[in-house]
Amino acid sequence: MTDQHADLDAALERVIEAARAHLAAVKTAEGRVDDDDVWQAYVALNNASYEYDERLLDAYGEVTPWDVDSIDPDEADERFGVGLGGADGAEEADPHPRVLSVRQRRDFRVPSVAALIRVAEAARRAGMPDGEDAEPVEAVGEAVLELLQAGDGSLAALDIPELDPLDGLVMVSEVAAPLDLEAFEDDDSAGPFRPADSDQLVGRLDEHPFLPDSEDQPAR
Repeated sequence: MTDQHADLDAALERVIEAARAHLAAVKTAEGRVDDDDVWQAYVALNNASYEYDERLLDAYGEVTPWDVDSIDPDEADERFGVGLGGADGAEEADPHPRVLSVRQRRDFRVPSVAALIRVAEAARRAGMPDGEDAEPVEAVGEAVLELLQAGDGSLAALDIPELDPLDGLVMVSEVAAPLDLEAFEDDDSAGPFRPADSDQLVGRLDEHPFLPDSEDQPAR
């Protein structure tokens, strides 16, 4: 066996060993995102595959199905923000000194109160245990709240034909402390949203509803 053949066999063995190490790291991580051991094993497998592909090309003019490029582990850590733990593998804490606060307002017009209440009552019945009767929905505000609860608080639950969206607003701020719900009464609608003097507004996004062509054209 020539030295070239021996080097090629050794390169293939490194691919196999790296693949096994990568699989073991993935199993141990159990789906954790940005696990450092999985990342390091991935880089090792990638580079072993690249080396084998290059040696195979040099020896026989043949290639593998693996379309990979060599990865510099240090450069990749800086670019992708993973594997940045200390020498012992522990991730360094890098907390932001302030809290990010997102405040949103979205207004709606109700074309038909009856239609909105029917949708809300259907959502309420769907969330009731079998055999229990749902109380009727009696007001538009209660209907909107019911839809939000059914959608786990997501405003996407209000993207329905029974509500016409009007202008909205999103503001992102940096605040000194997180929201303390116990500091406000249940009927205080302004307090939790009132900016403090120390808050820093990062920016705001103005939301304008999409209007169909028929509604977007000026009157003649």
